[in-house]
Amino acid sequence: MLGRLTLEALSQDPIETTANVFSLVAAIFIIGLLFYKHRWGWLWKEWLTTLDPKKIGVMYMIVAGAMLFKGIVDALLMRAQQVTAIGDAQGLLDPLHYQQIFTAHGTTMIFFVGMGIIFALMNLMIPLQIGARDVAYPFLNALSFWLFAAGAMLVIISLAIGKFSATGWVAYPPLSGLKYNPGVGVDYWIWSVQIAGVGSLMSGINFFVTIFKMRCPGMTLMKMPIFTWSIIGALVLILFAFPILTATVTMLALDRMLGMHFFTPDFGGNPMMYINLIWAWGHPEVYILILPAFGVFSDVVSTFSRKPLFGYTSMVWAIIAITFLSYIVWLHHFFTMGAGANVNAFFGIMTMIIAVPTGVKVFNWLFTMHKGRISFSTPMLWFLGFAFTFTFGGMAGVLLSIAPVDFQVHNSLFLIAHFHSVIIGGVVFGFFSCFTYIFPKITGFKLNEKLGRYAFYCWFFGFLAAFLPLYLLGLMGATRRLDRYDAGQGWEPLFWVAAFGVVLIACGLGFQILQLLVSVKQRDQNRDTTGDPWDGRTLEWATSSPPPVYNFAIIPDGRARDAFWVHKESIKNGVIPKKPIYEDIHMPKNSPIPMYLGVLAFVFGFALVWHIFWLAGLSFLAILGCTIYRLSDDHPEYTITAKEVEQMEAKR
Repeated sequence: MLGRLTLEALSQDPIETTANVFSLVAAIFIIGLLFYKHRWGWLWKEWLTTLDPKKIGVMYMIVAGAMLFKGIVDALLMRAQQVTAIGDAQGLLDPLHYQQIFTAHGTTMIFFVGMGIIFALMNLMIPLQIGARDVAYPFLNALSFWLFAAGAMLVIISLAIGKFSATGWVAYPPLSGLKYNPGVGVDYWIWSVQIAGVGSLMSGINFFVTIFKMRCPGMTLMKMPIFTWSIIGALVLILFAFPILTATVTMLALDRMLGMHFFTPDFGGNPMMYINLIWAWGHPEVYILILPAFGVFSDVVSTFSRKPLFGYTSMVWAIIAITFLSYIVWLHHFFTMGAGANVNAFFGIMTMIIAVPTGVKVFNWLFTMHKGRISFSTPMLWFLGFAFTFTFGGMAGVLLSIAPVDFQVHNSLFLIAHFHSVIIGGVVFGFFSCFTYIFPKITGFKLNEKLGRYAFYCWFFGFLAAFLPLYLLGLMGATRRLDRYDAGQGWEPLFWVAAFGVVLIACGLGFQILQLLVSVKQRDQNRDTTGDPWDGRTLEWATSSPPPVYNFAIIPDGRARDAFWVHKESIKNGVIPKKPIYEDIHMPKNSPIPMYLGVLAFVFGFALVWHIFWLAGLSFLAILGCTIYRLSDDHPEYTITAKEVEQMEAKR
């Protein structure tokens, strides 16, 4: 009746048991606090059932933040293993557990931190930047979040019930096949990625339609903020790449569950087909993550240099070029697998070329700063940290595009250092810059600047200590996925420096948690009353902080690239704004159906992992029932009358 699920699945080692106890205590504390404060009704009405993209964006941030904490703990465990397992020493972890941790770390950081960050920024900024009151499909937007949360929950539940995959975060066959991995670990990976991936594809469709159909009057494509352009590039990649991921993971699941042979050598299957398909998704995925960070830095540099962005048109074309070229570089991930000199040469050249539009963007940011009145607030500090780490990591990437070099260092820690340089230095630093930048817009008060600086310095110097030694270790022959090494090779000091760097990064995360707590406690002193805390240039600053549920009482004019800046300057020059004429606003009603569907998707995935097919069938029928119920709803909206809008605006 319970398929493969037995009491043995609950037995965990001491490290996982500690994590489970910590998670249980945290959950009990949060539930108890909600009961003590009588906030269950508020939580249900304002958050769990909301269709407001701003609140959905905050929930994406919460889930991504929790998964970031888990990912950093995974990194700490890996570094602790590497400094304690020398020669005959066992270290903290056995080899299988170490493989599970580095697989979980990669899966967590790419699918549930990186993608969570991107969708958080889309929800928080895109409707405000294009002068829209909502997204095109509010219900689909909420459903996307709950599917993302369901996938993340499957990763978390594997800590307590069963084991996670030990195949690496891209699950290459034949190692991920049933013959070599008959347990539930790979199935946890499959269904967490599959469920979250479907949510990502839905969100991509939603925001693509939102940007092209809901821009405010006057905002042509070449008047959009660069952040919105960067999101378009990411959305095009999502729409073309994520169906590849869905199909690939589905075929792997069919190999494991129904004995098919898409990726096994038996009966005509081919493991190389999987590797081609997974990287046909995987390399565009890197740019799905980094393009929005480029857009963030474009807004931040312009704002804190008090200048229009240098070379707007060239920035747009650089985004378009990166979007196109990212589809024809995937084979550089397996230069060493015998594709041949001609094929390697083509993909190596394409990899070098994609560095050109990226370089254009870096120079444009530097020229924007030139002769500007630069304010070194924390969002700008994160940009400066990015400029160093990302450029350094990008140069290492160009080096790796040379196939003979790649043959030497492909399977080494040099590659790991390069990848983390561009992902942490680009995506994570970009998110922290944007989080600090838009926090007062979303909440109405600023974050503590002093603690924010401490967090930045810990992250920046921790990153340098954690990953620069890996370049040296890679050149010295240290392979990736290394859980132990022989004494006397001269590697130990560098591993200790790398471990110290991860500890510094953890301190940076601690400062950010403290910064948030202190800022909330001191919110009355730090409250923004101007509606424009950073003197921003684009339309998201043209409404109050925090924005009302409808974003804009009057749809703004988007005929200028720096629309809000132009509006402010015209008022300074004596132009008197017209008296607003309010109208009725139609907004979507809150709905619990997306949350129900997310919970059912989690149950469906969990049931398939453990082969509890009757539960999988019931949950699938329940998903169909919820969908039909939603489709039968004839009144999914409510109306805010013009008089109510006027009263709300007067209070603001």
